[in-house]
Amino acid sequence: MDTPAFDSSPDPDNPGWLNWQMTDASRYNGTVLGKMLVRSEGDNKARLRMYPEHRHSNLRNAVHGGVTLGFIDVAMFGASRMFGLIEAGAAVTLDLSVQFIGAGVIGEPLEAEVELLKETGRLLFMRGIVMQGESRVAAFSGTIRKPTKK
Repeated sequence: MDTPAFDSSPDPDNPGWLNWQMTDASRYNGTVLGKMLVRSEGDNKARLRMYPEHRHSNLRNAVHGGVTLGFIDVAMFGASRMFGLIEAGAAVTLDLSVQFIGAGVIGEPLEAEVELLKETGRLLFMRGIVMQGESRVAAFSGTIRKPTKK
């Protein structure tokens, strides 16, 4: 039996949230972004959370824009999984547009609110916002191409 690519078990420290961790922690998600959680918010909406650490900082001691961008990309996939539309694997990001609004703070959870705008036979169109508490960090829209069915 194949090992699942992701651990999406309930997180005991955060009721209502699921882990969103690759079972191979040496890949990008684990080595670069670290611990992430995901939850469905119903009505084609989902939320992902990450925990910015010093390694995610830039020289201003804020969350590096590249970290925010990478988090958004992963958030679209985590949300798509919560929508029941893809499994981990061969889906790909076709486009991603991000508007950086404010600086993320190290040591406070960063959350991406993701909304599915439309699903076609092969594409998922999404938009969202990255927040820290009540502060907006970034807005985004993107498209994922679903994997080919075998």
